[in-house]
Amino acid sequence: MNVALGTEMSDLQKRTTLTGAVKQYGQRLLGFIRGKVKTLEDAEDVLQDVWFQFSNLANVDEIESLSGWLYSVARNRITDFYRKKKTASLEDMSYEDEDGQITIKDILLLDTGDNPDLILFKELFWKELNKALAELPENQRLVFVENEIEDKTLQQIASEQGENLKTIISRKTYAVKYLRQQLEPLYKELQL
Repeated sequence: MNVALGTEMSDLQKRTTLTGAVKQYGQRLLGFIRGKVKTLEDAEDVLQDVWFQFSNLANVDEIESLSGWLYSVARNRITDFYRKKKTASLEDMSYEDEDGQITIKDILLLDTGDNPDLILFKELFWKELNKALAELPENQRLVFVENEIEDKTLQQIASEQGENLKTIISRKTYAVKYLRQQLEPLYKELQL
């Protein structure tokens, strides 16, 4: 009976400590995290992860500096948040028309039929895409082509190249950003 009562007291103390920490550090931590992520929703998600980790601690009373511990966990959770973010993709490069969204893959696979305007646009698109790809560093171009055109997974590419997956993801992200910038005028033309 004493063991159960001791556990109950411990849980009650833990809840009291968590409540006090949220009251004391909640707004400051949210502000700290908000300065490092794009949206308030992302900041709230990261903060929730911090509180979750804190609530699962067995020895809260052994933490020497609660604020230092919380900010350290927050920094780690922000890093994890960015690691989890999906990599940039060809599908991200899209625009909205009156019928819905069109992506670069849609353009690449576009059935032009006998429409001379579409045939011309698709040829121009391929020309600009190849030109932009040629301007990329070889390692970025290779990752982009193998992932987006040859449909290899980033993990497959990493294994084949003997590289860290994070390196491959980074190369893909840089390639997509550059291609998006270079192909922007075509998107604007397509929207007209």
